[in-house]
Amino acid sequence: MQITETLNEGLKRELKVVIPADSLNSKLSERLQSMSKQARIKGFRPGKVPAEHLRKVYGRSVLAEIIQESVQQSAQKAVEDRGEKPALQPVINFSEDKDEIEAVMNGKADLAYTLEFEVIPQFDKPDYAKIKLEKKTTSASDADIDEALGKIVEQNQSFAPREAGAAAENGDRVTLDYSGKLDGRVFSGGTEEGAQLVLGSNTFIPGFEAQLVGKKPGDKTEVKVTFPENYQADFLAGKDVIFDVTVHEVAAPADTKIDDEFAKSLGVESLDKLKEALRERIDSDIAARSRELLKRDLLDVLDEQVKFDLPESLVDREFETIWKQVEDDLKRSGKTFEDEDTTEEEARTEYRTLSERRVRLGLLLAEIGQEAGVEVSDDELQRALIERVRQYPGQEQQVWEFFQKTPGAINEIRAPLFEEKVVDYIVERASVTEKPVSREELFHDHDHDHDHGEKKPAKKAAAKKAPAKKKAPAKKKES
Repeated sequence: MQITETLNEGLKRELKVVIPADSLNSKLSERLQSMSKQARIKGFRPGKVPAEHLRKVYGRSVLAEIIQESVQQSAQKAVEDRGEKPALQPVINFSEDKDEIEAVMNGKADLAYTLEFEVIPQFDKPDYAKIKLEKKTTSASDADIDEALGKIVEQNQSFAPREAGAAAENGDRVTLDYSGKLDGRVFSGGTEEGAQLVLGSNTFIPGFEAQLVGKKPGDKTEVKVTFPENYQADFLAGKDVIFDVTVHEVAAPADTKIDDEFAKSLGVESLDKLKEALRERIDSDIAARSRELLKRDLLDVLDEQVKFDLPESLVDREFETIWKQVEDDLKRSGKTFEDEDTTEEEARTEYRTLSERRVRLGLLLAEIGQEAGVEVSDDELQRALIERVRQYPGQEQQVWEFFQKTPGAINEIRAPLFEEKVVDYIVERASVTEKPVSREELFHDHDHDHDHGEKKPAKKAAAKKAPAKKKAPAKKKES
């Protein structure tokens, strides 16, 4: 095998690999000789089929297999011998000349192909001891506990029927029947009996709840609404609809006494135990948030301190992933780049920069982790996989089988675990000081994307998730 470097420019490499015809013919002869001992062909005794006859019958197909194997093995060896790490799987290019291809398949010409790839660059890693980080800390206060208790009371609000003839007010719970009509005809999913709606909760279509304020038990009325333009059911999006509504009961919020009995109604031993559980939960959220911000700041420091050329192929792949998400988000929200006070060109530039950051940090953390011997254990991977499966109630078996049967899918679980462990490794060696802050300050942040620990592009609106859809009066899924 002969290997010649034909391009070495920046991170780009191109190699020409030539496998002599004699080598291919020798492997073909060995393969046919082996086959002759087992081949069973009419007219020949078992194990006595001449190799030349096998060559005429199977030579071309067997040679094709040998060529495929030889290319895979030689390509791998060509890259490994250089001691370089390809950024992505090398691209193999063969000649398109039919006569040349035919000569190779007839064993009369050498097999030649080219390998194109980019390499992972070498770079200096930072001095971890010189990295200065500030860890924001706080703890749950009594006011935080009271606020959490208030939310629990709100979520478990009890109601008592108003006196006969009393009109509904904002905050009241109304029990009603409704039937929606589009262009005078009842539509699928737009009807329900005995529905309960808290006025002012904004859980139904905009405008629906306001028209029930002042209604009394026994009242029948028409509620006219216009569905949002981006409503999930296309046949209702932007349409004017009339609901025939019958009010059965109006109930006002009842006072809830926060005591041991209330705690027991939630399955907790006492009010003190409930407060203790809330404090633990809030402190857990605080610890997670503090860690999140510390990681974000570390990644900002690494991104600033470590600079090196990036493989364009990796950046392109990352950009394509991000850009698809941007386009999908815009499509779901029914908006354009102009609606978000930017242009497609500006957005592309900003997300290209974001792609470069992700690739740079990804390569850096991977190198640091490998050098430090960071590994994700099978137990850690298994626990994380179980946690992921639990996120899909009712589909656990399908999700589990997907990760078991799909090659590479488990990397979706392993990669973030590896990254977190590398971050821990760096933080342990960095200079970290604690800064007491208020809980409001800890959780108040508009300049960063917490999912990726990175600053959002200036024109971030274009990549926002589509706004949450208001619930249709019907609880059934529209079709």
